[in-house]
Parts: sequence; structure tokens; C-alpha cells
Amino acid sequence: MNEQTENNSTEARKPKDRTPLFIGIVVALLGVIIFFYYVNTNLKEEKAAQALELNNTLLQLDSISSELDNKILTIQQLGGEVDTLVKIREKLQSERKLLLTEIDNRKNMISELRARVGGYQQLLLAKDEEIEQLTLINEQLMSENTELKNETQELSASIQEINQAKEELAEKVAFAARLKVEGMRIYAVNENGREREGEFRNRHIDQIKINFTVGANEVAPIEGKELLIRVVAPDGQVLFDVTRGSGSFMYEGREMFYTAKQEILYDKNSQEVTVFYDKGSEYAEGKHLVEVYTDQYLMGKGTFIVK
Repeated sequence: MNEQTENNSTEARKPKDRTPLFIGIVVALLGVIIFFYYVNTNLKEEKAAQALELNNTLLQLDSISSELDNKILTIQQLGGEVDTLVKIREKLQSERKLLLTEIDNRKNMISELRARVGGYQQLLLAKDEEIEQLTLINEQLMSENTELKNETQELSASIQEINQAKEELAEKVAFAARLKVEGMRIYAVNENGREREGEFRNRHIDQIKINFTVGANEVAPIEGKELLIRVVAPDGQVLFDVTRGSGSFMYEGREMFYTAKQEILYDKNSQEVTVFYDKGSEYAEGKHLVEVYTDQYLMGKGTFIVK
């Protein structure tokens, strides 16, 4: 009995075989490792796919935004309405910014944006048609504007020719309406009223009498005329005395002096005019020139000699 008890005690002290337990633990660890490797691999693939999708979405948004910029510029140049396109461009830029910053909602945002990309592309195609229509309208307007400019230029040229013809006609009428002095005769009148013509001495001159006829002119208007008489001495100086009615006038852009003035009422018929001038002092010896002006043109002239 003691021998049996000893045998049982010996069997109880023998170590148990734990190999199956270790094998089970190793298998479990390998399973966990394989599971985590699989999960990690899937996460990497998912992140790579998401990054690729994000990149493609950003490229599409950038492409659409660039096309929108071009369309906005073109339509503005053609005079079209761009408010809607500007708002869409602003929305795209805002969505692109959110897509880069909102990491948690990125997947949903990418899906939503990709769903709207088709709509944006359809809008761009519609704007292409609008641009074509605006281009045609602008070409028609440009053509009409060119024709209008040509017509305006032709009309302007015609008006210019008419105005030039009117000016030429007015100049011819004005020239034809000029009055002329005919038959000028100059006398020396002494204090007794005796007259000498042509050549005379200082002692014979108390007054100078200038006599002439203003010729008839059917073209000239009926109006009052102011005749300005210039008596020019042999040295070229004009006899001038304000107290005796002398003054100045403009002729061919320069100021000239006159000796005496006579007013008449011209009625298209010839009329005789006589002007007396009292110098109040002796005349220089030599040839004197007498000129008659009105309305800034020369009507005629004559001469007398003082010995």
C-alpha cells in the first residue's frame, strides 16, 4: 500500500505538458497580428484612395474655376450678364477651401462636389452657347456701326462740301456786293470858294474837296454805309487830327488811321458823294494819295499834287 502511495505521489510531481496552450496563444497572437495588418492595410488603401479622389476633385474644381474666369472675362467684354457666374465662382472657391480644412467631413463633401461637377460642366457648355450668341450680336453691331460710321463720314463729307460751297458762294456774293468809287476828283478850295483841280499851291488851299460817285450795285444790300477817307502825304504819313474827325479802323488784320468820315444811305443806285477836309495848316509839297474804305475793304482812290 505504501508502494502504491509512493507511485501516486511520484505521478503528481511530474510537470504537465503545456505545449498545446502555447500553440493556442501563438495562433491567437498571429490572428490578432493578421487582423491588425489587414485593417491597417485597408486603412492605408482607403486613405490613398481618398487622397487620390481629393486630388482629382480639387483638379476638377480648379479647372472649372479657371474656365469660369475665362467665361466671365469673355462675357464681360461682349457686354453680357456675369452676376450668376461670379456667385458660382465664389461658391466654388469657398467649397475648395472647406474641402482642404474640414478633414472629418471630407468624404461626404467630396461625394457632394463630384455630384455637382456635372452640373457645373453643363453650365459652362451653356455659357459657351451664350458666348457664341453674344459674339454674333457684337459682330452684327460692329458691322452696323461700321456702316453707320461710313454713312456718317459720307454725310459729313457732303455737309462739308455744301458748307464749303455756301462759304464760297457767300464770299463771291460779298465780293460782288462791294461798292466802288468812280470818277474821283480832288479840288483845292480857297477862302473865296474858288476851286482848282489836280495841281495847286498851298496858298490856294483853304479846304480840300473830294468828290466821287459810289457806283450802282444790284447785289449790295440797302443799308447805311460809313465811308472812311484816308489822305496820305508824300512821306507816307496819314493826315490825322482827332479834333477834325480822324480815327482808326481794322483792315486785313491791322489797325489803320483815316483822315475823315462820311456816312451815306446806300440804295443800290449810284450816288454822288462830296467830302470837305480842312487841314488847318500847309500841306507838304508833292503827290498826295486819297483812299476811300468801307466795311474793311478799299472802294477806290485818287491823287492830287501840291506845288
